[in-house]
Amino acid sequence: MGKVCIEGVGKFYQHYPSVVAVVTARIGEKANAMAAAWHSALSFEPPLYGVAISPKRFTHDLVLEAGEFGVNFLPLEKAGVIAAVGGSTGREVDKFEVFKIAEDKPVLTSVPILAEAYAAYECKLVSHHIFGDHTWFVGEIVMVHLVEGALTDEGMLDLSSVKPAMYLGADRYVTAWCESLCYLDRKAWTKG
Repeated sequence: MGKVCIEGVGKFYQHYPSVVAVVTARIGEKANAMAAAWHSALSFEPPLYGVAISPKRFTHDLVLEAGEFGVNFLPLEKAGVIAAVGGSTGREVDKFEVFKIAEDKPVLTSVPILAEAYAAYECKLVSHHIFGDHTWFVGEIVMVHLVEGALTDEGMLDLSSVKPAMYLGADRYVTAWCESLCYLDRKAWTKG
């Protein structure tokens, strides 16, 4: 099969699928949740996590003012919630009320922790930088929330019990299946 070269990135979906996150923030009674496909772990020690948020988003200002944010991971069966919070603005809608999003109580921050999340991070903001049309927020993970049985004994997501919501682009979601799991011993594939 041949390859084609195009100038520019087009729809910019080539790097998907990836696990989608719901980023949350709260200032007093104002809370918001937004879908974010651009996020990443950055460091083990200290445990740092980054999210890219457009300055146009209501959550952007909440994170800056609060100095903290939540990162919530939902299963595929909750993709409707992800689409709802990603397709509406918190400036006009109380997403928690309108979409009936239940919360668990945070432990070390005031960020909303979504009750439907199989995993969630409470993060304290340590840095933020503007890159192009997004701000990259870096937070130190100060608390992790996990659904019992979500992880294997090795600490990895247990795909037999959790089907992570992964964004494919253009409002489409997929998941990973345990039947597709492939273990490759790194030692067998490296030289030297």
